[in-house]
Amino acid sequence: MFDIGFSEFVLIGIVALIVLGPERLPGAARTVGALLRRARNSWANVRTEVERELAAEELKRSMRDTAAAADPREDLRNAAEQFRETTEQVREGTQEIGRKLDERS
Repeated sequence: MFDIGFSEFVLIGIVALIVLGPERLPGAARTVGALLRRARNSWANVRTEVERELAAEELKRSMRDTAAAADPREDLRNAAEQFRETTEQVREGTQEIGRKLDERS
């Protein structure tokens, strides 16, 4: 986390022992440990919450993409246009057949 080696840790311990004295050092160490534990837990909670929010956003995006891909409106428009074109071709063919029959009569 802070990239503190063993020698730096020993140096910090010696300075703390000199400054605080042997009576108050164990209490200070417990306090520092408790503060570090709280900070670590808080950071883990924040990270978990951010990951949860990102997963929720990804799920929402996936649902929107799926809904857009499953939208039948464009397919229905294309089918309706093809139906109109086919109907028009049949109508034209029927009229042409009718004209040919009239010419033979």
